Amino acid sequence: MLVQDFLHYSVDRLPEKTALVAEAGRFTYADIESMSNRLAHALLAHGLNRGDRVVIHYPNSLETVVAIFAVLKAGGVFVVVNPATRPEKLAYIANNCQTAAVLVSGRKPGLLDTLLPAVPSLKFAVLAGSKKPAVQPPGIPSLTFDAIQSAFPDHRPPTRNIDLDLACLIYTSGSTGEPKGVMSDHSNVVFAASAIIEYLQNVESDIVLNVLPLSFDYGLYQLLMTFKFGGTLVLERSFAFPASVLERLQAERVTGFPGVPTIFAVLLQMDLSGYDFSSLRYLTNTGAALSPHHIARLREKFPSATIYSMYGLTETKRTLYLPPDQLQTRPDSVGIPIPGTEVWLEDEAGNRLGPGQVGELIVRGRHVMRGYWNNPEATARRFRPGPLPGERVCCTGDLFRMDEDGYFYFVSRKDDIIKSRGEKVAPREIENTVYRLDGVVEAAAIGVPDPILGEAIRLFIVAATPDLTEAKVRAHCRRYLEDFMLPRYVEFWPALPKNSSGKIDRIALKKCAESPELST
Repeated sequence: MLVQDFLHYSVDRLPEKTALVAEAGRFTYADIESMSNRLAHALLAHGLNRGDRVVIHYPNSLETVVAIFAVLKAGGVFVVVNPATRPEKLAYIANNCQTAAVLVSGRKPGLLDTLLPAVPSLKFAVLAGSKKPAVQPPGIPSLTFDAIQSAFPDHRPPTRNIDLDLACLIYTSGSTGEPKGVMSDHSNVVFAASAIIEYLQNVESDIVLNVLPLSFDYGLYQLLMTFKFGGTLVLERSFAFPASVLERLQAERVTGFPGVPTIFAVLLQMDLSGYDFSSLRYLTNTGAALSPHHIARLREKFPSATIYSMYGLTETKRTLYLPPDQLQTRPDSVGIPIPGTEVWLEDEAGNRLGPGQVGELIVRGRHVMRGYWNNPEATARRFRPGPLPGERVCCTGDLFRMDEDGYFYFVSRKDDIIKSRGEKVAPREIENTVYRLDGVVEAAAIGVPDPILGEAIRLFIVAATPDLTEAKVRAHCRRYLEDFMLPRYVEFWPALPKNSSGKIDRIALKKCAESPELST
C-alpha cells in the first residue's frame, strides 16, 4: 500500500462522503480526489520526476491537503513547512531537500524572490490563496491553484512508486542546530498510521478535529489516518481562538480531538459548562507528557471521552501508548509499545536495563524512519544497527524507566537533565509537582550555571490568578520535593515560549536565562 491509497480506497467506496471541513468549505472524497489529480497532472507537466521533493509552505487548508496527495500521486515527496517559518529558514529547507516545486501564498510574492536565488533546483511554483498573484514571479513557470483546477484533467495519474520510496520529509524544529529532514518512506507511514488506528479503534463514523499544524507529524497524521479509515477531518488553522474551536467541535459532533499539553492547559482554564461534548469519544495527547494532575482534570471536564496518553518522536512517529484501562492505576505512564513494535532501555554502555532502572529508550519496528535527508553523520548518531542484519533501531535520546509489568514512564530528555549538588534532577518531576498547585497553567524547570551548585534550578510559571505567589510555590515545593530539587529561582511569566509544534521551547527559555534583557 502507498500513502495516496488512503485517499484512493476511501473515494472508491465513499465518494460522496464529507472528507474535509475547512475554512474554504466542505469537500467530499470525490472533490479531494479530483482536485489532487489535477494538481498532480500540473506537477508532471512541469517536469516533476519520481522522487522529487515539493515544499508546501501554506497553512492548514484545502490547498495543503490537496497538495499533499497531489505530490504523492505524481510520484514525488511532500515537504510541509510551517507557514510561520521565516524566509531564510524556508530557503534553507528548500535548498537542503533540493525542492523541484513549491506551493506558496500568492499574497507573498517576496517569498519566491528569496527562494529563487537560493534554490537552484526550483523549477515550478503553485500560488495558492489568491485568484491572481500580486506579482508574477520571474524566473520559473508558475500557476495559481485555481487556474490549475480549471486547466488540467481530473483522472488519476498512473502509479509510479513502490512502498520503499520516500513519501515525505518532516523537518524537525532544529532547536539544537539547523533543521533536519526525517525521511519517511511509504511503508513507514502506512505501518504507523495502521498501528495508531488499531489502538484508537477508529471507524468511518469518526470525525476528527485537528488544530495542529500539518507540518508537525502529529497534525499530519490526523489527516492521513482519517483518510485511511474513511472518516471526516475538521481542519482548523490553529488553536489561536479556543472558543471558536470548541464551537466547531460541538457543531460538527466531533468524536476525536488530538492535543498537546499547552492546548489542554488552556482548555482547563476555560468555563466549558456551556458546551455539549457528548459526541466526543476520545482525546489524545503527545508532544510532551501530560501531568497526572492534568489528566485527572481532563477526565472531569470531558467525562464521556477516553483519554489516550502517548509518546513519540518524529523519527518513529509514535512509540508508546497507554491503554485507557490503565489510566486510573498508572496515570504517570505513557504506556507500552504500539502494536507491532518493540522497545527497551539501555545504559550509556549499551547494556539492557530492567524494571526500576533509568535508561535511554531504544525503538525497533517498521515505524523507525529511514534517517535524515542528506545528513549521514546525524543519521549515524540517531539510528544504529539492530538485532537483525540489515535493520536499524532508533536511539531516542530520551530517558525512561519501566515498571515490573512493562509499562514505561518518561523521565527526561538526556539534554534536559539538571545536575545540581551532584544529583541528577529530571525537570518533569519538578513540573508535575508544581502542576498540583491550584492556579498553575504552565510550568517549566531548567538548569542555569551556578558556581557552587553546578546548576541551579530556575522555575518558570504561567499562573491563572495573581493570588499564586512565589512564597506559595516555594512552600509547596518544600513540602513535596527533596532539597536538591528545590528551585533557586521562581519567575512568573504571562506566557512561555513555544516552538512550531506547540511545545514549550526550553532552548528559548535557556537563552532568556543567559540574557536577562530577553526575559519577559
